[in-house]
Amino acid sequence: MSGTLVFIPAWNEERSLPGVLAEARADLPGADLLVVDDGSTDGTATAAREGGADVVSFGENRGLRAGIAEGYRQALERGYDYCGRLDADGQHPAAELARMLALVGDDRCDVAIGSRFLPGSGEDGERYRPTPERIVGTSLLRLLMRLRLGQPISDGTSGMYAVNRKALALLADPYVCEAPEVEALVRITDARLRLLEVPVHMRQREHGESSFKGRRAVELVVTIGLTLFAGELMRRRHQRRQQGGLARWLPWRG
Repeated sequence: MSGTLVFIPAWNEERSLPGVLAEARADLPGADLLVVDDGSTDGTATAAREGGADVVSFGENRGLRAGIAEGYRQALERGYDYCGRLDADGQHPAAELARMLALVGDDRCDVAIGSRFLPGSGEDGERYRPTPERIVGTSLLRLLMRLRLGQPISDGTSGMYAVNRKALALLADPYVCEAPEVEALVRITDARLRLLEVPVHMRQREHGESSFKGRRAVELVVTIGLTLFAGELMRRRHQRRQQGGLARWLPWRG
């Protein structure tokens, strides 16, 4: 794992981080650990440092989009060859990320994504059990992603990633859509990077509620559809606005 940074976006995860970091140290030996503290109001940053991780803290909560981009940006600027991402809530076993990083390190792919829904996923015959709403939403999303990306993706909202340096600059760019994992897939496939989905075991959610529920499930499917088919347009518009703002500001300098 030498030359590898594993980052964990975290917001008020003081209770879950010690276990996540202990597991990461055991199953990802040699990898450096980074917690992106997204403006937490609890002891997240302290728990991260006590768990052996470096910490980057935001002064206020910026959301998952910013945390993901910052993790990849840190890996890029610090000169790492490989980068992995784990969630702070403990759903992602570090041993599964180790398998994915090995595939990237062996040059089998540029980007490996952990999937809960491929044949062979799960552990000891126990597979991830999606809610009925997620089953319907996931089926629709698979169709939309196949149409947009030109290849089947079984788990487009997975946050378990392993990437090489070719993907870092691409994934470090700020995300403009509310579905950053799907926006990342669009970037990866449009750049013609080698993408591999890997069947993995993910733990069931112990706390909080799934976003695929009721009205929120419908809103999320619509958001992801817009991300797939209008995400690049939104991104370019966002970049033009930033450049326009800079152009208006520069003449007044000094």
